[in-house]
Amino acid sequence: MSEVRIAGTGLTPFGNVPERTGRDLFAQASAAAFEDSGVPRDDVEAVFYGNFMGELAEHQGHQGPLMAEAAGVRAPATRYESACASSGAAIRDAVVRIRNGETDVALVGGAERMTNLGTAGATEALAIAADDLWEVRAGMTFPGAYALMAQAYFSEYGGGREELAHVAVKNHENALTNEKAQYQSAITVEDVLEAPQVSSPLGLYDSCPISDGAAAIVLTSETYAEEHDLDAPVAITGSGQGGDRMALHDREYLARSPAAREAGEEAYADAGIDATDVDLAEVHDCFTIAEVLALEALDIEPIGEGISAARDGRTTADGETPINLSGGLKAKGHPVGATGASQIAEVATLLSGEHPNSEYVAEATTGVAHNAGGTVASATVHVLEEVGRP
Repeated sequence: MSEVRIAGTGLTPFGNVPERTGRDLFAQASAAAFEDSGVPRDDVEAVFYGNFMGELAEHQGHQGPLMAEAAGVRAPATRYESACASSGAAIRDAVVRIRNGETDVALVGGAERMTNLGTAGATEALAIAADDLWEVRAGMTFPGAYALMAQAYFSEYGGGREELAHVAVKNHENALTNEKAQYQSAITVEDVLEAPQVSSPLGLYDSCPISDGAAAIVLTSETYAEEHDLDAPVAITGSGQGGDRMALHDREYLARSPAAREAGEEAYADAGIDATDVDLAEVHDCFTIAEVLALEALDIEPIGEGISAARDGRTTADGETPINLSGGLKAKGHPVGATGASQIAEVATLLSGEHPNSEYVAEATTGVAHNAGGTVASATVHVLEEVGRP
């Protein structure tokens, strides 16, 4: 089984650029990834592309070959859709293909164009990741769904809005040095608590923004990296995927994420590690409560204790296990189809010492990327390790 190396990464800035198309964004990200990798485009054997709302935002389906063309690649291309976990799912399939020897070089990534829809249009488009028959038609939106999950968590384990506010403050602080982040501005706990309510108990600063952006990664087999003398010191050593019932009312838990736990356990076992080996993580914090649930699902925090992790400094940049050093979805932004790939790119550059926040994790060797779809009805988890040059 071949080891999967990260040869190069590329990100666009995440933000509000409604005039730019998805193909334009992915062309920029993939060009940066190829430049970073030193891998010729002609060597790419397959493209794995994540996108969620292309039909709604751009009236464009069949995006796989379109994005391969935008990247300047002539290779079979497939578009993956798993809501907010779309490019996480794309990465997982690319890892499997490279490991089993079918592919030596893959271009993996995703993009989303969202702000051209406006706030109402983007909210409506995002809502189709929920159960249309039982949730969307009843008026459910994702702020409302995560608010229910937050209320369930407070009821079962305790905590409140102030603890969640510390999650937002931490992630905004981490984004200050990230030139790709949508929000490079500090906030205070008071700012969070005094902001307008979106869906109680969640307020404006508990929520990630609507974003445009793209991410691309060049993955290769260890053999290819060695033969071409690539500078590729970070490998994807573990991959997992989990699922849960779609509608919240059908689930066993509201205050836990079984899909993420399943994905994390599979990824840890695949890499031969456990949670105590994790030095840093990028987790899917579309809302502040989502970060809490992710930490507990990944066993980084015990059940019921994730709520206090940011407040008590365990997950801050200088804490025991820094979480979302990129700024997370909360401050970096969340162009849905690009998010999973961007998390992998952030962890890889943190481990290789090329990230502006690498100083906080200079001794780190193991990182995790957790990507969730909808209200975590789907989830992927990947383990990355600094393994040295091939």
